[in-house]
Amino acid sequence: MTTGFDHAASAGTWTLGDRVVNRIGFGAMRLPQTGEAFAAGARPRGREQAVAVLRRAVALGVNHIDTAAFYFSSTRSANELINHALQPYPEDLVIATKVGPARDTSGAWMPMAEPGQLRGQVEENLRQLGLDQLDLVNLRVGGPGSIAEHFGALAELRDAGLIRNLGLSNVRPEHFDEAAAIAPVVCVQNSYGLGYRAKQDEFVASCRDRGIAFVPFFAIAGAGREAGASGAQPDAVTAIAHAHGVSTAQVRLAWALQRWPHLLAIPGTGDPDHLVDNISAGTLHLSPEEMQTLNNLHQTSP
Repeated sequence: MTTGFDHAASAGTWTLGDRVVNRIGFGAMRLPQTGEAFAAGARPRGREQAVAVLRRAVALGVNHIDTAAFYFSSTRSANELINHALQPYPEDLVIATKVGPARDTSGAWMPMAEPGQLRGQVEENLRQLGLDQLDLVNLRVGGPGSIAEHFGALAELRDAGLIRNLGLSNVRPEHFDEAAAIAPVVCVQNSYGLGYRAKQDEFVASCRDRGIAFVPFFAIAGAGREAGASGAQPDAVTAIAHAHGVSTAQVRLAWALQRWPHLLAIPGTGDPDHLVDNISAGTLHLSPEEMQTLNNLHQTSP
């Protein structure tokens, strides 16, 4: 296994439920297609390239992969790619998936699953990934309102042995409190990044104080969301990137990792070079002055 500059352990580790993972992981959303995820007519990514990226990620120390059964293009499924590329799975690999939303065979989004439908979604993830038990299942929440019935259904599947750990995705603090009263919550997965969703800082800090992992998505893309990061970058980010000879994406990841010790990054890509850049962000040390500059920028965001 590769060690040194481009190894996922460079940013340290965190306990995710009952498993220890490197803080730089991998998000599989972009694997099945090129361009904007979930976009109509998105071009499927070449199978060989997607498989190579997954294998390279694990070789570079990634032992936390985030996926979902609804990550697919017309001919590619993230779960199937993971299964094909990485079986037999390394003993230290944690594969996290999520349930709640679903897409039909055309790719169109369907209504949020009812509590009784979650078992079918869990079993579909088990089948696609070739597993008997899912390491971590996040309940992806669709909006305000009680999640007690949905999370309770997942807690029953955990008790039945189909799931090892439970987490939450796209949630509010009140959702966390409601879920934690039903079963242990090992992580919160929300959209968050430098200059994006700064109002979540209090929630992120609350997770830290409880010893709960915070797993941001769109940490690089920000408001670009599924379309990816926009070309325009704040002057402060560009200047710091230039000073270190790195990309602005690496600065964004380094800021998040350095600011929050419980944050687990899951940058996603189908490009081998971008993969190495993302993992290398763990070795980028920002000075106190640079962190303050970026913190100030972050606080002025929506």
